Amino acid sequence: MTQPTDRVSLADAGSSPRRMSYEEFLASDYCRAEWVDGEVVEMSPASSLHQDLVDFLAALLRLYTESRGGGFVRSAPFQMKVGARGREPDVVYVAPENLERVKTNHIAGPADLAVEIVSEDSIRRDREVKLREYREAGVREFWLVDPLVREARFLALTEGDDYEAIAPDADGNVRSRVLEGLWLKVDWLWQEPLPPLLSVLRAWGLIP
Repeated sequence: MTQPTDRVSLADAGSSPRRMSYEEFLASDYCRAEWVDGEVVEMSPASSLHQDLVDFLAALLRLYTESRGGGFVRSAPFQMKVGARGREPDVVYVAPENLERVKTNHIAGPADLAVEIVSEDSIRRDREVKLREYREAGVREFWLVDPLVREARFLALTEGDDYEAIAPDADGNVRSRVLEGLWLKVDWLWQEPLPPLLSVLRAWGLIP
């Protein structure tokens, strides 16, 4: 016997954008999708390169935060509700003092750090639209990683509510302003394969 469900089936949604409330969207079975001004916007499946970078950065952030006082780290799919939009950053970090924003299936408000890995179908969305939305919502730090052109931008929110670039030091390392003590060598992002996690933890001095 089929059990009743309050989840919205993709089969009922059709190919055109579907309008629904954010509560209905959270209860639906959309996976790679975002909620934009009341409409569901589905996204293309992630490439292997894209997912490698997501997994690499999410693992590093989780290991670092567990060793340095905690916080909340999640990789996509996990929603961040900012204004009238439910976005799905590739990786998010919420500081311990802001954990009340973390709900069962979304973050109600801005993460302290959001990471987007640019894909071929998300160039304008990540570089322009989300950059503006995250800045206006108060995401304190935004990492924009584009493996297509091997370019990474690390942006920090200023007291004037604008983003400024975090410049790499002479060794090519970028130091987070949200996660105290965390630094990332930009060249790591373009290595094939990506560096072993243990080698990064040793570079950080977290393990011998």
